Formats: sequence, C-alpha cells, structure tokens
Amino acid sequence: MNRSGARVVVVAVLVLSACATTTKLDRVVVAYDRTTTDGISKLLLLNIARARFDLPMHFTTIANVTATYRFTANGGVMPSATGGKGWLPAPFLNGSVEESPTVSIAPMQGDEFTQRLLTPFPEQKLTLLLRQGYDVDALLRLLGAEIRVATSGKKAPVIFSNRPANRQGYTMFRRIIAHISSIQDRHGLYVEPLHYEHEWTVPEDAVTPETFEKTYKNFTVMHDPMNHVYRVSNRVSGRVIITNYDPALLTNEEQFALHGEANEVPFNDVLVDIRPEYIGGEYPIHAVLRLRSFHEILKFLGRDLGEDPEYDVPLDPRTPKLTENPAHALAISETRHSPGGLSVELNGFHYSVRQQRGYQWNKKAFDVLYQLYQMSVTPVPNTGPGITIAK
Repeated sequence: MNRSGARVVVVAVLVLSACATTTKLDRVVVAYDRTTTDGISKLLLLNIARARFDLPMHFTTIANVTATYRFTANGGVMPSATGGKGWLPAPFLNGSVEESPTVSIAPMQGDEFTQRLLTPFPEQKLTLLLRQGYDVDALLRLLGAEIRVATSGKKAPVIFSNRPANRQGYTMFRRIIAHISSIQDRHGLYVEPLHYEHEWTVPEDAVTPETFEKTYKNFTVMHDPMNHVYRVSNRVSGRVIITNYDPALLTNEEQFALHGEANEVPFNDVLVDIRPEYIGGEYPIHAVLRLRSFHEILKFLGRDLGEDPEYDVPLDPRTPKLTENPAHALAISETRHSPGGLSVELNGFHYSVRQQRGYQWNKKAFDVLYQLYQMSVTPVPNTGPGITIAK
C-alpha cells in the first residue's frame, strides 16, 4: 500500500471518530434536557398529590451529570481474494464507542431551601413574569392569596380570600381577577414600578466639598441662595402597582402618594388601582393583592382535588365577556388507571395535567407553575465537569 493510500485511511478514521463523537454528544445532551424537564414536571405533580393527602412535600434534583465517552478506531489493509490472479489490497475501518455516565442526585432540603419554599413571592417576580406575556388570570389565580379592598374612612379593608371554602370571598376574588384579565385582553393593563423625584433641603453650610463628594455626588443639587439651602433630589424606583393607566401620566406628587400607600404593606403585597376614566374603569378597584408562597400554591392545588375544590364563578355584570374563565386554576386528573404520557402514581391513584380540546389552559397554567418553581428553588452547585470526551 503506498503512502497516499495510508493517508486516506488515516483521514477516514479521524472523520469517522469526529462524526460518531459529535452525534453521540448531541443525542445525550438533548436526552438529558428532556429527562430533567420531565423529572421536574413529575415532581410537581407528585407534590400536588402529596398535598392532596396532607403528606410532607419533598424535592430532589439532578445535581450533576458526568459522562465519559471513549471512541476507538483502527484501520488498515488486508488482502482480498481474487482467485488464481493473486490478491488485491483492501482497506478496512473498525470503531467502537464506550459510554460511562455518572448521575448525582441531591435532595433539596435545609434551612435556605425551606425558607424559599415558604416565603411569599415578592412583587418584582410578578412583574417579571407578566412582562414575559403570561396571562394575568392564570398567574394570579395560582399566585394570589387574597385581595384586600379599601373601605371609606379608617375602617379595616374587606378581605376576599382565594379559598373556595370561603364562598363569598372566593367569588369576589375570582371576579376581581377576571376583571383585571379583561383589562389585559383590551391592552390596557400596566404592572410597573412607580418612579418619582424625591426632594429635600440641606443647609448650605452643611454642604462642603468633602460632604458633596461623599454624600451628594450622585444626586441633583441646586443652590437656593435666597433661603441659604441646597435643594437635593434623586429619582426613585418605588413599589410595583397594577393599574389601568400609565403611571408616568401622574404628577410627581401623585406617584409619591401612591408609593407611600404601597410602602405601608409587606413586600408580597401589590397595590391595585383601577380608575373609572380608563379602560376597565366600568368596575373601579382600589385594593391590595397579597401573593403567597410556592408551598401554599401546591397546597391550594392539592386541596382542589379533595377537601376544597374550585367551582365556576360567573363574571361581574360590569366585566366584558372573557374567552376563558375555567373553574380550576389548574385542573389535575386523579384516576385509578394510568392515563399515559406524563403522570405519577401515589396511593393507588395516577395524577396528570387534565387534557383539553381547543385552548390549552391547563398546559399554560402548568407552565406558569413550572416557572414559579424555578423562581423559588435554590440552585444546586455544579460539583464537577458536565461531559468529558476521551479519545
């Protein structure tokens, strides 16, 4: 065999090695991604089922995957029979692939994870999800714990809880959320932080070059020689508010007043201000929406399967017709037989996301639940390399 033929064999071996390794790597990355997603989805279903039977919730995650691939290839020339005319050189190629995966599974527990699971969602996460285009009704029916509607004078607000057992409160909660959804459908809903200018005065003898450099260099400072003071101001990004108007249209004093009102409530409360002169103003609302924790969301969905099921609630007469107003925030099927597809089994029952025709509300609501879970858990540290290729 001449030198040119040897080069051809070597090149062929290298090409075969590269193609086989790349194909194997592409396949395993996609397979790992699908397995991880399905695993989290099944964990969510399993914990909803646990909540249905008042069992402790628990989460496990794939902390690390180390996969070693060893590809071996060899080639050469062997004689091929040609009868009585002698022999001809015939090149040959052989190759093999060895796979050695190691998967690390870690229980998600401890003080930090438990606190994140039990701590109510802050208003910033609600804003983040709504800016991604999620339906406000699907999100708030899962995430909302109650609505506190302001009353005249100094009387305590009226509380409407998102608990079906409290029929009057649940009915009003559903109607308010449905009306907010109708404003979103008409492209009139705003979920934005308030921005206002905070101003104060400082005696002019208190502003020296040293104090200006240390304290006031990031603020706007104007000298008022008539009153012997400096007027200091800075732009503040305040609390989040749900409105049917652009908060930027308000005066600085109005925004500051709303921020002050919103700042009196905890971090998981969101001020709702629906005014008559804008879209959706046929049903004015001035209230506070309280958000709950991810643990409480799972309890809510578990109770829906047993002790506290949701039910149909008609819209308020002032609310325009909605295309979707399902009875359940997220309908989970509980069957004796496996429904096929993505499901889990507990206590002799199988649990899955209820199938629908037409608009896939349940799939969309489960996607919201999945994202809420991702925003609640503590990231598991990666303790080693992801995928190692050996040749």
